[in-house]
Amino acid sequence: MVSTAELTEKYISEHPSVKDCLKNNVINYSKLSRKISKELGIEKESSVEAVLVACRRFSLKLKHEKPLEEKIIKILKKTELEIKNKIVVFIVQKKVFGDKLAELEKKIKNSNDVFYSIDGVNVFTVIVSEKHEADFSSLFGKSVIKSSKNLAMITLRNPEEMEVTPGVVSFLYSVFGEHGINIVETMSCWTDTIFVISEKDVPQAMQFLKF
Repeated sequence: MVSTAELTEKYISEHPSVKDCLKNNVINYSKLSRKISKELGIEKESSVEAVLVACRRFSLKLKHEKPLEEKIIKILKKTELEIKNKIVVFIVQKKVFGDKLAELEKKIKNSNDVFYSIDGVNVFTVIVSEKHEADFSSLFGKSVIKSSKNLAMITLRNPEEMEVTPGVVSFLYSVFGEHGINIVETMSCWTDTIFVISEKDVPQAMQFLKF
C-alpha cells in the first residue's frame, strides 16, 4: 500500500511550480496540504495533517537540490547561443532508401548549410533550411508524413563541465515549459544542445536564456 508521504512526494514531483516554491521556502504549507489532500481524495483531518508533515519533510530533501541548481546556472552563464531561422522539420517514412538521404545530406553539407537527421524506429526526422524544402519534397514525395515550417534552431554551446553535471538539460526543458514555449525537436552532440522552436518564440527565448 502506498503511504501518504509517498503520495505527497509524487504529487509535488509532478507539479514543478509547487516543487520550486517548496525548494525556495515560499509557500503556505497549510494551504498546500489541504490542496493536495483534496486532489488526492484524502480530506480527513488526520490525512491533511499527514500530508502537512510529508510536505515539510520533502522540503528538507529539496534544499539539497539548490546547490546543484546554482551549479547548473553557473555553467549556463558560460554558454554561447547561436540562432538559425527559416528551418523546416520533415518526418519521413523509414522505408525511404538511406542512399537518397545520404545524397541529400552530402549536397546540403557541401554548401555549409543546416542538415540534421534523427533515426527513429519507424521514421526519420530531418532538419534542414527552408531553401532545401523543394529538393527534399521532390526527392521523398509521399514518403513525407509531416513537415513543419517557420521554425528556428537555437544551439547552446556549453562548457565541457556540462558533461559531468546532472540536470542541465532537464533544467533547460523546464525553463522552456515555464514560459509556454513548445520544443518541436531537440538533440545534442557532446556540449552542444539544440532546440527547434517556432520563429515567433525566439525573442522570448532569447530573454530567458540570458543566464
